[in-house]
Amino acid sequence: MAASELYTKYARVWIPDPEEVWKSAELLKDYKPGDKVLQLRLEEGKDLEYCLDPKTKELPPLRNPDILVGENDLTALSYLHEPAVLHNLKVRFIDSKLIYTYCGIVLVAINPYEQLPIYGEDIINAYSGQNMGDMDPHIFAVAEEAYKQMARDERNQSIIVSGESGAGKTVSAKYAMRYFATVSGSASEANVEEKVLASNPIMESIGNAKTTRNDNSSRFGKYIEIGFDKRYRIIGANMRTYLLEKSRVVFQAEEERNYHIFYQLCASAALPEFKTLRLGNANYFHYTKQGGSPVIDGVDDAKEMVNTRQACTLLGISDSYQMGIFRILAGILHLGNVEFVSRDSDSCTVPPKHEPLTIFCDLMGVEYEEMAHWLCHRKLATATETYIKPISKLHAINARDALAKHIYANLFNWIVDHVNKALHATVKQHSFIGVLDIYGFETFEINSFEQFCINYANEKLQQQFNMHVFKLEQEEYMKEQIPWTLIDFYDNQPCINLIEAKMGVLDLLDEECKMPKGSDDSWAQKLYNTHLNKCALFEKPRLSNKAFIIKHFADKVEYQCEGFLEKNKDTVYEEQIKVLKSSKFKLLPELFQDEEKVLSPTSATPSGRVPLSRTAVKPAKARPGQASKEHKKTVGHQFRNSLHLLMETLNATTPHYVRCIKPNDFKFPFTFDEKRAVQQLRACGVLETIRISAAGFPSRWTYQEFFSRYRVLMKQRDVLGDRKQTCKNVLEKLIQDKDKYQFGKTKIFFRAGQVAYLEKIRADKLRAACIRIQKTIRGWLMRKKYMRMRKAAVTIQRHVRGYQARCYAKFLRRTRAAITIQKFQRMYVVRKRYQRMRATTIALQALLRGYMVRNKYQMMLREHKTVIIQKHVRGWLARLHYCRILKAIVYLQCCYRRMMAKRELKKLKIEARSVERYKKLHIGLENKIMQLQRKIDEQNKEYKSLLEKMSNLEITYSTETEKLRNDVERLRMSEEEAKNATNRVISLQEEIAKLRKELHQTQSEKKTIEEWADKYKHDTEQLVSELKEQNTLLKTEKEDLNRRIHDQAREITESMERKLVEETKQLELDLNDERLRYQNLLNEFSRLEERYDDLKDEMNLMVSIPKPGHKRTDSTHSSNESEYTFSSEITEAEDLPVRMEEPSEKKAPLDMSLFLKLQKRVTELEQEKQSLQDELDRKEEQALRAKAKEEERPPMRGAELEYESLKRQELESENKKLKNELNELQKALTETRAPEVTAPGAPAYRVLLDQLTSVSEELEVRKEEVLILRSQLVSQKEAIQPKNTMTDATLLLEDVQKMKDKGEIAQAYIGLKETNRLLESQLQSQKKSHENELESLRGEIQSLKEENNRQQQLLAQNLQLPPEARIEASLQHEITRLTNENLDLMEQLEKQDKTVRKLKKQLKVFAKKIGELEVGQMENISPGQIIDEPIRPVNIPRKEKDFQGMLEYKREDEQKLVKNLILELKPRGVAVNLIPGLPAYILFMCVRHADYLNDDQKVRSLLTSTINGIKKVLKKRGDDFETVSFWLSNTCRFLHCLKQYSGEEGFMKHNTPRQNEHCLTNFDLAEYRQVLSDLAIQIYQQLVRVLENILQPMIVSGMLEHETIQGVSGVKPTGLRKRTSSIADEGTYTLDSIIRQLNSFHSVMCQHGMDPELIKQVVKQMFYIIGAVTLNNLLLRKDMCSWSKGMQIRYNVSQLEEWLRDKNLMNSGAKETLEPLIQAAQLLQVKKKTDEDAEAICSMCNALTTAQIVKVLNLYTPVNEFEERVLVSFIRTIQVRLRDRKDSPQLLMDAKHIFPVTFPFNPSSLALETIQIPASLGLGFISRV
Repeated sequence: MAASELYTKYARVWIPDPEEVWKSAELLKDYKPGDKVLQLRLEEGKDLEYCLDPKTKELPPLRNPDILVGENDLTALSYLHEPAVLHNLKVRFIDSKLIYTYCGIVLVAINPYEQLPIYGEDIINAYSGQNMGDMDPHIFAVAEEAYKQMARDERNQSIIVSGESGAGKTVSAKYAMRYFATVSGSASEANVEEKVLASNPIMESIGNAKTTRNDNSSRFGKYIEIGFDKRYRIIGANMRTYLLEKSRVVFQAEEERNYHIFYQLCASAALPEFKTLRLGNANYFHYTKQGGSPVIDGVDDAKEMVNTRQACTLLGISDSYQMGIFRILAGILHLGNVEFVSRDSDSCTVPPKHEPLTIFCDLMGVEYEEMAHWLCHRKLATATETYIKPISKLHAINARDALAKHIYANLFNWIVDHVNKALHATVKQHSFIGVLDIYGFETFEINSFEQFCINYANEKLQQQFNMHVFKLEQEEYMKEQIPWTLIDFYDNQPCINLIEAKMGVLDLLDEECKMPKGSDDSWAQKLYNTHLNKCALFEKPRLSNKAFIIKHFADKVEYQCEGFLEKNKDTVYEEQIKVLKSSKFKLLPELFQDEEKVLSPTSATPSGRVPLSRTAVKPAKARPGQASKEHKKTVGHQFRNSLHLLMETLNATTPHYVRCIKPNDFKFPFTFDEKRAVQQLRACGVLETIRISAAGFPSRWTYQEFFSRYRVLMKQRDVLGDRKQTCKNVLEKLIQDKDKYQFGKTKIFFRAGQVAYLEKIRADKLRAACIRIQKTIRGWLMRKKYMRMRKAAVTIQRHVRGYQARCYAKFLRRTRAAITIQKFQRMYVVRKRYQRMRATTIALQALLRGYMVRNKYQMMLREHKTVIIQKHVRGWLARLHYCRILKAIVYLQCCYRRMMAKRELKKLKIEARSVERYKKLHIGLENKIMQLQRKIDEQNKEYKSLLEKMSNLEITYSTETEKLRNDVERLRMSEEEAKNATNRVISLQEEIAKLRKELHQTQSEKKTIEEWADKYKHDTEQLVSELKEQNTLLKTEKEDLNRRIHDQAREITESMERKLVEETKQLELDLNDERLRYQNLLNEFSRLEERYDDLKDEMNLMVSIPKPGHKRTDSTHSSNESEYTFSSEITEAEDLPVRMEEPSEKKAPLDMSLFLKLQKRVTELEQEKQSLQDELDRKEEQALRAKAKEEERPPMRGAELEYESLKRQELESENKKLKNELNELQKALTETRAPEVTAPGAPAYRVLLDQLTSVSEELEVRKEEVLILRSQLVSQKEAIQPKNTMTDATLLLEDVQKMKDKGEIAQAYIGLKETNRLLESQLQSQKKSHENELESLRGEIQSLKEENNRQQQLLAQNLQLPPEARIEASLQHEITRLTNENLDLMEQLEKQDKTVRKLKKQLKVFAKKIGELEVGQMENISPGQIIDEPIRPVNIPRKEKDFQGMLEYKREDEQKLVKNLILELKPRGVAVNLIPGLPAYILFMCVRHADYLNDDQKVRSLLTSTINGIKKVLKKRGDDFETVSFWLSNTCRFLHCLKQYSGEEGFMKHNTPRQNEHCLTNFDLAEYRQVLSDLAIQIYQQLVRVLENILQPMIVSGMLEHETIQGVSGVKPTGLRKRTSSIADEGTYTLDSIIRQLNSFHSVMCQHGMDPELIKQVVKQMFYIIGAVTLNNLLLRKDMCSWSKGMQIRYNVSQLEEWLRDKNLMNSGAKETLEPLIQAAQLLQVKKKTDEDAEAICSMCNALTTAQIVKVLNLYTPVNEFEERVLVSFIRTIQVRLRDRKDSPQLLMDAKHIFPVTFPFNPSSLALETIQIPASLGLGFISRV
């Protein structure tokens, strides 16, 4: 499709912006060809018109879909351009905190200015062995790719690290070297890798300094070659340095420092050994105080000095040499403080006895007068005479600084030489990896000679980079066989020619340096004359005649000519050097020895800025007479030669590029400055890579990836069996322009933008499907909800109405009952009260009447006496009383009248305030309101009509414009009426508002009165409630007190229990930690012991170096045996020709499938054998118990014997049927197999016929044995039947006469009957097993038929393919089918063969038992009976000896015993055919015999030989799981036997009396038990390592990459790194592969008889490894952190849990080890938006550390557009919530961690005297005792 078609509405584009460089905008309408303006809307909501360029008509670049933002590889972006690259880097850096990003073959590293936990050894282990595209971008991934390609391609590698100062180049190079040192190891015990890393602090101290841009800026370039031997282990290194910045020694800009070593010396001046240097504070010295910033925040110079000295010691620089270096450095500092006094304008002198110069001369060991003289004078030599000329003060200062620079540069070179000597390889170097840490492109306000050289070097590197990128693109297209079109890329050869060609800038500069009066100005004029207006890349500034401009690949740079000649000459006065050479200080002349060689006419003069390369540069031939006049080579000439050497080295290696970006100039952590970043991206070549990729086909998909991603765009009929043809058909329909894509051999190549177009189509289709699904689901949900709500409403109504009716009826009943109760209650109360009052009244009347009579009598007595007194007093009192009463009456009248007046007033007030009065007063107000409301309605109607008229007028205005112009006046009138109407409405609304306000006031007054009444009522109720509350409160307090007492008691108890549990847990943790430390020490001891043995073997045998191979770690184990040994010799013999005939390219996968199937088959056979052995033991025990019971029962009838004979006849017929079925199977296989397989000479045909023939022969033999057994049983029945039949009295009488004792007859009969029953039960179980096997054979026949049909279908499909593909596919299908069928048939036949052998063995055992019974019966029969009965042959067994469970051997046979039983024993054969732990039992029985003989030497020798033998066999076959598992099981069993039979009471609890008799009597072997326990721990750790090595390649593929649930995970577009895998595909592992491997491990351990508790610990360790490796890879792979992958992981974990349940291992603790992985999967699936989600995540992810949670959230990547990214604010919320959590800051889990192992005591119930030694062990020299 055309690019312009993508510019539709809502499409997002990038537009230029002066501040942010590029801004995102959205199209508001579709773009049509010819439009000059785009309607855009910015992200902040502002609309914008974007004008297109009228000349180019170039549209703004499109923005990538959100699903592609944040990709690991920039080349995976659909739209490849500058804004897309910048935005992707910013999103990864700011939002996801990811500093590394791939850009094709380039790793872009952004300096975070913050320490990140992503460089630990666990991260190194995670990246080791991984493909570059499989993991997230990292410097370790680049280092691993270089290391892998070096080993695979046998080609040297280079890692080129470049960038601005402060971008992190040195750190990146340092981490790359650390990676090589960690993963490779050294080839000797000299720890070369430590020396390589130790060179970093030395070089940083003497070559790094603080600048305004970087606190640790490298002021020189270096190329370090790390050498490797043939086994790819580090053997040495070599360093080259480039362009040391010598000027920094004597001058530093503001806020900068000199080299670190000077400040380290000053900080350590107080040390005793530095007293002689007479140092002081850094601010004292001129050379260290100019920058004004002597201290770096967070850096301790004194501590750094200690590190520098330690590194020097590690590299072999002795203390005397170190002190010499420090003396020279201190002398340079003191030299900088030397001052000069002017005599006149042309001469100067040093002050007498000048202290700084005195100290300098003392330190350097030179004469004070000579140095003072030559600092102020110089020697001029002419053809005839030599002059000594004084120099001015300015020249003297310059000469002093030049001398200081020269000394420092020579010292720098001397240290580099010594470092190289220390790192020099002692053996021949096979290959190397070079790490180039070189300055990036530089441009400042003032650019001088240093910037010119730096930019020249970057021009050369950029040219090499462009050519390499172009070459890779071309190789990819040619490899995929697609048309190759030449891509135009920027070639900077003209710029390089301008600098280095003849008459170039450097050539003219050297020529000017040779001129006697050459100057910067004359050189500038030569440049203008030579290149101005002749070279397009050379320009002259407008306002300067002392500068020039060069157009570099990154930018234009203006260089100032001032100082070029002086820096290029690098002049130092010869007389000063001679004074230094005459020094008594030995080290100082050494610095200038090399200089003498270089100053010779045939070599170059060194400079601190330029290295001495290992390969000498041949100069031109010296002309006669030239030697005396030869000038030293200039700095530019030397730099050019060194640069050419470097480019030759890089071109001879495979380069890997790391581009370091500085995100901002202020060193702020995780702050991104778009302007600075885009400048560096343009300068470092990243955008050039993008441009080259975008010019071709940048997007590339394999056919399977394309099919998986865009299967949704295909219809069912479009899907064919051939994925390639399917993809072709679909693409032709989707993209019409065939130039937009190309079909390669394995991939589809797309032009830029096509993937985005496909993504848009896919998203549209998915969105439409989602809408349809949502529509249907929502409709169904709403219907369901409605029906559910309706049903619920009806049910609620029914129940509510019923409840209400019941409540009403109950209320009526209660009311009626209450009235009745009240009636009787009230009657009773009133009656009682009446009676009580009547009785009281009568009593009171009696008392009152007596009292009154008595009073009356007394009164009559007193009355007469008082009449006289009363007469006078009453007169006075009456008068007084009258006056008082008169006053009181008047006062009462006043009070009463006042009270009545108040009441009347109150009534009047209440009446005045009452509503009724208000209504009476405003009786007409309501009518008035109604009238007003009616008027308002009318006005509203008028208003609405007016509005309608207005709308009509507006409509007519739009349609009839001319009419409305005539009606303007009428419209104005209408508007005025409308305004009047509006005003009237407003006035009416105001009047209504007033009325409402009055009504509100009236209501408020009423409310006040009601509130007063309510308040009075409320106060009363409150008083009552307070009293009740007080009562309730008292009760509550009482209950609280009781509850507190109870709670305190319970809390005290719980706290005590909790403390006890915590202390117990702590003790357990301490015990585990101690056990883990002990076991780690034991592991280290065993490793050292093995190392010691290996060194002894190497010294004795002088083993030659093995062939080169890609091996990471030092390994001393070697074995010529195969990794696995098969149990069936037939399988081995017949599988060989099949594998020999297969093509080489098909061999690996078939071998793997054979191995897996055979291993599974062997496991099943061993399990079956174990189950049959257990069944046999159980049956024997049942037989013994039944025999004991039968002895108490009366004899049974002979009818049972007849029944048993019928059963045997049925078994015989079943055997015949089985034989017929096998014959039918043979025929069916012969008929259904393909002719090439069933041909007489075919291997599968021979195997099948041989196996069937052997089975038939075994069945014939079995038939004969059954017949013999049947005849014997019948004969026994005939012999016994007359004795037990009660019908024949004569025979009974005769038998009674012949037999002496009836008990003998009963005993013989019971024995025979029990034997018959046992045999019958065994035969019945075998019959069932044969029936099951028959059914399985029928199923196999059916599956073969189905397979035949499937093969025919495949053949029909293959006929549609091209001829070559048809042949290849048919061969592949046929080989796979034949192999699988052959293997399955061999499995079935082996199973039949084994079953027949087992039956044969059991029949022989039972025949032997029957023979014993016959002998017993014959002994009990009288001689007369023997004569009467016919004589039949019987077996007479030998009476067995009573063994004591000991084995005897001779002392000289001990080595043979160890050899046969340990060294040469095959675990598989023992596991299949013998009892578990047999070697342990044999060894213990031998120890028992030695103990029995009281021979301590024999016991000690045997145990020592046993332990050493086990160690040897594990060293020889330590990588074989079965061997290690077998000997772990046997070592534990041997240890348990030593405990069980030690005689200690704690171990004898479960022993039988017979076992207690077998205890050791003479020796206490507790010390040997400890040694065996340590050996078992070592074997367990070795077993874990073997498990880890087997599981490691499966885990990531099976748990993360493979789609167990098909269609859940989406495939996103991948970049270049995913396409160029470092190794060929070795086959994909799935979850089933892991489970099969776990089954294999478990079955092998069970077959070897390993203790169940130990199996649980092994399983726990396996699951920990699976969980840790999976989680670590999840944390390092952004493409795996998605919702669908979380679902995939949870499903996989559930399958592992199901496996644990099947094996009854849920209580092993294995599930808990997967908890971090489970929580990480849940974290990928939960919502991540709100604070509630954050709280849920924090509570859920308690097994994950904070760093892991944040890492997963940062890496979370939507696979589809319907998913949403995690916001940065949400991650901040999570960090805030988790900041108080105290957990490990480590990001990755320790996948190498091994849990401490314990060996719980597990006694054996096996009796030692019953153990049989098979002849296959070759132990015939051992005898049972």
